[in-house]
Amino acid sequence: MSDRALGKVYRDGEEIVRQGEVGDCMFVIQEGQVEVLSELEGEAFRLGQLGPGDFFGEMAIVEKQARAATVRAVGEARVLTVDKRTFLRRVQEDPTLALNILRTLCHRIRALDGEVAELREQRNGGAA
Repeated sequence: MSDRALGKVYRDGEEIVRQGEVGDCMFVIQEGQVEVLSELEGEAFRLGQLGPGDFFGEMAIVEKQARAATVRAVGEARVLTVDKRTFLRRVQEDPTLALNILRTLCHRIRALDGEVAELREQRNGGAA
């Protein structure tokens, strides 16, 4: 891992955010991988894995709500914390940043829509 990066290094399995906590910042993965987990009725479900350049926790920048998922390091990961003030300043400096984030969020919503449709189809025994 590079010593020049600004982010914090998390060890394998270390939690970066915990589902249910209220957050006020987002995170950008600089190096390594993280996994996103959702806990339901005491059981953890893996929602996905993110790598360098990916971000998470962005909803906390827009609305101060409880975190929707737990995110933890897979191996060693360097992650940069971005508070609301820094985010807004960067968007003013480069408005395409906001567009890129919206593009990523749209991609995530489409993927979730597909998963929901697939689960509905399985639940209904394949009948559409």
